[in-house]
Amino acid sequence: MIPVLNQEVASNLQHVQDLILSEVNVKELELLKDSGMLVKSIKPNFKTIGPKYGKQMKAIADLVKGFSADDIATIESKGDWQGDIDGTTVTLDLADFEIQAQDIPGWLVASENGLTVALDITISESLWSEGIAREMVNRIQNIRKESGLDVTDRILVQVDTNEKLQEAIQKNKSYICTEILGNDLVFVALDNQAISTDIENEGDTKIRIQKN
Repeated sequence: MIPVLNQEVASNLQHVQDLILSEVNVKELELLKDSGMLVKSIKPNFKTIGPKYGKQMKAIADLVKGFSADDIATIESKGDWQGDIDGTTVTLDLADFEIQAQDIPGWLVASENGLTVALDITISESLWSEGIAREMVNRIQNIRKESGLDVTDRILVQVDTNEKLQEAIQKNKSYICTEILGNDLVFVALDNQAISTDIENEGDTKIRIQKN
């Protein structure tokens, strides 16, 4: 999930949504206009404020301490803050603040330049099975390369693994076969001449492929 406060940013992300999902291996991207579900903190960036408003530094720090969630949201939305401090008009932009979002249970949260990203790290049984399938595709593709097969060769895949992995692989058999150009994937007992690999720390899985 990505909460977005800037409509232009949201529009740009929508145009490349499929690319983002593919590159970061995420199932769904949700764009939110506000991040009210997140708790954020803010403090002044003294390195950037000091050279501009050294005399007002303490007053700025005291003011920022009192900023509410709405104040933080406004700064992120507008990209700056302007006010009068000790008779001086002070203008601060996003770089003059350090804004952080707190993690919430089951999520990892990060903020930068007014954009907050919250990643749901809960792994369901379905997601776990899909992860196993992608691991299988990776292993089999590497075996294809090492075997000297042409990229267009169709193959038969034999797999010897435990019941838990068998179930995950079977659920995603069509996807795996499509990705590896496999005519079929079958579960059989394999000898030690088959290639052995560890998948998701679930123990050795033996794999054998042949041109089909």
